[in-house]
Amino acid sequence: MDGQISPLAPTPTLLADYQPYPFDLSRTQLRFALAPTATRVIARLHLTPHGQIADLVLDGEGLKLQRIEIDGVAVTGYHLTDTVLTIPAERLPRAAFVLETEVEIAPASNTALEGLYMSNGMYCTQCEAEGFRKITFYPDRPDVMSRFDVRIEGREPVLLSNGNPVASGKDDDGRGWAEWSDPWPKPAYLFALVAGDLRHISDSFTTSEGRDVALNIYVRPGDEGRCGFAMEALIRSMEWDERVWGRAYDLDIFNIVAVDDFNMGAMENKGLNIFNSKLVLASPETATDLDYERIEAVIGHEYFHNWTGNRITCRDWFQLCLKEGLTVYRDQTFTADVRKGAVKRIDDVMTLRARQFREDQGPLSHAVRPDSYIEINNFYTATIYEKGAEIIGMLRSVIGEEAWAKGTALYFDRHDGQACTIEDWLAVFAEVSNRDLSQFKRWYTDAGTPEVSVRETWEDGRFTLTFTQSTAPTPNQPDKPARVIPIRVALFDPSAKMLGTEQVLEMDQPEQSFCFDGLAERPHPSILRGFSAPVMLRLDPTVDHRAFLFAHDTDPFNRWEAGRDLALAALAALSNGAPLAAASDYLSALGDFLADPLPAPAFRALCLQLPSDDEIAKLLCTQGDLPDPDAIEGARNTLSAAIASRHETALVALYDAAEIAGTYSPDAEPTGKRALRRAILAHLTHIDKGVRAQQAFANAQNMTDQIGALGLLIAHGIGAQASAAFYEQWKGERLVMDKWFSVELAYAPKDQAVARAEELAGHPLFDWKNPNQFRALLGGLAANHAAFHRADGAGYRFYGDWLLTLDPKNPQTAARMSTAFQTWSQFDDRRRAQAQMVFAKLLGTPSLSRDLGEMVERLAKG
Repeated sequence: MDGQISPLAPTPTLLADYQPYPFDLSRTQLRFALAPTATRVIARLHLTPHGQIADLVLDGEGLKLQRIEIDGVAVTGYHLTDTVLTIPAERLPRAAFVLETEVEIAPASNTALEGLYMSNGMYCTQCEAEGFRKITFYPDRPDVMSRFDVRIEGREPVLLSNGNPVASGKDDDGRGWAEWSDPWPKPAYLFALVAGDLRHISDSFTTSEGRDVALNIYVRPGDEGRCGFAMEALIRSMEWDERVWGRAYDLDIFNIVAVDDFNMGAMENKGLNIFNSKLVLASPETATDLDYERIEAVIGHEYFHNWTGNRITCRDWFQLCLKEGLTVYRDQTFTADVRKGAVKRIDDVMTLRARQFREDQGPLSHAVRPDSYIEINNFYTATIYEKGAEIIGMLRSVIGEEAWAKGTALYFDRHDGQACTIEDWLAVFAEVSNRDLSQFKRWYTDAGTPEVSVRETWEDGRFTLTFTQSTAPTPNQPDKPARVIPIRVALFDPSAKMLGTEQVLEMDQPEQSFCFDGLAERPHPSILRGFSAPVMLRLDPTVDHRAFLFAHDTDPFNRWEAGRDLALAALAALSNGAPLAAASDYLSALGDFLADPLPAPAFRALCLQLPSDDEIAKLLCTQGDLPDPDAIEGARNTLSAAIASRHETALVALYDAAEIAGTYSPDAEPTGKRALRRAILAHLTHIDKGVRAQQAFANAQNMTDQIGALGLLIAHGIGAQASAAFYEQWKGERLVMDKWFSVELAYAPKDQAVARAEELAGHPLFDWKNPNQFRALLGGLAANHAAFHRADGAGYRFYGDWLLTLDPKNPQTAARMSTAFQTWSQFDDRRRAQAQMVFAKLLGTPSLSRDLGEMVERLAKG
């Protein structure tokens, strides 16, 4: 079976084993004769050996080889396995030659959604990381870059590929054909093909270099009316990349296609981006504010890849963060610039801590640039993406704005058209800044999240901050030398006046002290402002100091963080059985914050959201306590009810003031107001018996308000009627049904969630083979902390059984969903035993895929 795990331990791929490919591939000519069960692919590869002649090794999986020729002569004596075609060196010409192969593939039966497959009658591709080898025999590695010419033949009205359109027409039998040519060399993972009965909306953009670019978004018939925002986001992205990074688009056409069956969010194929439909289609009735934000961010992300990933790509997959971390940094700053401002940074840190810190502190920990991997698909992780982006931001802080501007310009000029490494990236900044960045490079090579402890001393007008850094051992990396850590700091006097200006303290030793002289009074320090480094900051501030920062800090992140710390301390105490009086300091500080007229609605909303159950569990573990998911859930409900009771008047006033009249807009201001109303409603529902939530659901004029109110009603056990009404209203909308599946489980009472999951898994609208629906159902249950981590293991068993069901069909999605088990080892013996039984069942399955097998083996180590 395709993708099955070997009975022997899989051989890892090692960074140290990298060797350049022994042939240049100047041109790739592809011809596709499309048919659902028997697509013919003819590939002509223009190859030139360099150096001593070597065997020609081509990757290929699941291909039926029909013929193979070199310069028009049939090849004999080749070797063919399930994964590799090898032509011995002695059978190859000593100069340039053309290799032609013809293979047959079956897109309709390709449920793994890698290579060429079908989705609702439409042909589409996904080739990153190693999917092109399922289309034809090829050196499927990112450092082999070639110009592609493609001819597609089929009866589908729309036939798309990379690059610029060359010609199109129809044969005498009515079959259509289209030819495409991409003038920019690219690796095979960026190849794309789409063919189907599609509709499109169009626009245009003129670049700063005077190129007129045709813009198209292709969708299924009937979805054309939901593409407008995506098109606007694309144009904003193109404008922003020119203005901020100086990067103009380089083809005559840019196409986006929305696909329902897609393993990822989107793919940056050169000139033909393929998107998961949920990240393109939007209307106020069917999409939430978060959907709109994600559409804009992902449209931007994939477009920005045109330079950071396409024009300059990775030498090998160990360098994945070179394109993904850099491009995430670009899309984060894009969103902050055009939409969310300072609250974007808080959103990004929340995501980093929820996903990447969790990864770094468990069995799935790995370096941003790992030394080895077994299955590359398992390394598309938060560490590569989110932590990779944090490293880019730190580098910018360390070298300064002038060197950053010079370095990025030099990087694009020097490496355009190349497949590069982390060393290439760092070298340009070392050159322009005249700095040795070898220690900074440890952020790429060393796994784990550094812990930074802080001590304060005050004596004779001198205030001293002493920092100590350490990083706990991670798999195969027991010792971690000190890293370069930029720490943004400001000092405030007791009247909340900033003393001097903010400084960036550069820590590069295991322990380091920084002194501030000439102060009249002991200051209040604001440390790690803007979350200037992805570290765990350990300090022991007084409640008064946290309250001071929550009330007065001018840095939005640290102000939010101070309130968050107060809330976490209260929740940890309540989880351990303390009376409500343990939360009095937080409740008082929150009252002062609510009385401040200045914070914007979006920032207020963030400050009113309580930490997640997972965050509370992490804090309890740090304190040496054993987290109890049931007690944690109870603590959050208790504190939320106390917030509503104590601050009802202020909350109701803010809730009413944030009401929005008029038509829906996804712009920042109304989005912030809706977020604030949802955050307040989450607290008030504890004391008003759901009256306002019922009103919000009944009066909702957009999906954001409707689904938000529905979740609260379900969580409080009064959502049956609203849920039924929601289903009847939206059962014909596939993307809205994904939301319904998810919210039904994420908010279900913990003792009902697994039974509800079993019921929904048999629902006629649930298609488990569709990645979006699978993620909605299983992800909804995993988000319900107390339900997923039930003491009797019912949540674990349900989840594990469905991973087994999906794995033979789609190993990639099964492997990625397995990360829900990352924190199993932090709980009590009973829960750990239940998780271990699930792991044993998975690993005892003979047909377990290589993808899922690797993940479960790592997870089982705890």
